[in-house]
Amino acid sequence: MAELTYRPWRDGDDLALLEIWGDPASPTDTQFRGALAPAADANPWRRTIVAEDQGIPVAAAVVYSTALHPQRLWAYVEVARDHRRAGVGATLLAMLRAEADAAVAAGLAGTTALRTKVAPGTAGAAFAGACGFKALQRSRLVVVGPGALTLPVFGDGSEEAATARIQDLATGSVELTDVVGRYYEAVHAWDPTGPLAPGTVQRLFLDDLTGAHGAIVLRAEPASAFGQAVAPSRPGRIQAFAISYSQGDPDVPSEVFLGVEPALAGEDAPAALRDLLALIAHQHPVRLELDDSAAAVAAVVEPLIAAGTATVRHETLVLGE
Repeated sequence: MAELTYRPWRDGDDLALLEIWGDPASPTDTQFRGALAPAADANPWRRTIVAEDQGIPVAAAVVYSTALHPQRLWAYVEVARDHRRAGVGATLLAMLRAEADAAVAAGLAGTTALRTKVAPGTAGAAFAGACGFKALQRSRLVVVGPGALTLPVFGDGSEEAATARIQDLATGSVELTDVVGRYYEAVHAWDPTGPLAPGTVQRLFLDDLTGAHGAIVLRAEPASAFGQAVAPSRPGRIQAFAISYSQGDPDVPSEVFLGVEPALAGEDAPAALRDLLALIAHQHPVRLELDDSAAAVAAVVEPLIAAGTATVRHETLVLGE
């Protein structure tokens, strides 16, 4: 193998590399390949480096910032199979680190710490581990089969009692936006976001451009401030939520973002999620992303995986420094 040359990303590199790399090893590689792009100094800050062998691109690496999780930079390295174990990946990673150092010195980035995402058992996972990256989080894409959970009974079992607890909400709801933002902050304490503004929550999770097209919430039992003799004037607070996202293929399970009011303690949180998941997955399968940090969701879904009524479609690990 001739000595490689390294240069910034250029238009057309994606097609050239696709011919050399072939199909991605995992959905994670697909996602990161989409991040390979020309350098940018803001929104996000990004640097991409390509390795060439006699003028032919054979490897690439990218490092970039995100506003949502500012404490680490994302990094990705991919090398053609016949060029692996020759130090190419290590050289590219060292170059990414140098770019991060320069960005911090110039005030373009706020950190030099790196993170990456890999599928277990892949060459990327082995490379990241050899470079000192440690596991920060595990995430699984899980499909919950129809009827996996018994339908809940609310109050006296009447339609009125169910209506008081279950409600469809517009995705623009201020109340929904608030609980979604606080939940996301809570389950990402391992990679802090800082307080999320309502506009940010809307843009990331609830805007039409995200594909969000509906939300259902489970509310606490409504209570009157004047005792049981007086009917409540307000609905109970949101205990759990499920946001559904549009799918182009009707045969694909509905994608759902399932979450809970972070202030719920003890068994109340998984109990609320269990009831809501039972309703939305009663007749049709649903697909959700299960992070290990989402303890309440895991408490509901893990037993379903063990029982075979939910299946893991894909698993990824976030590794970082």
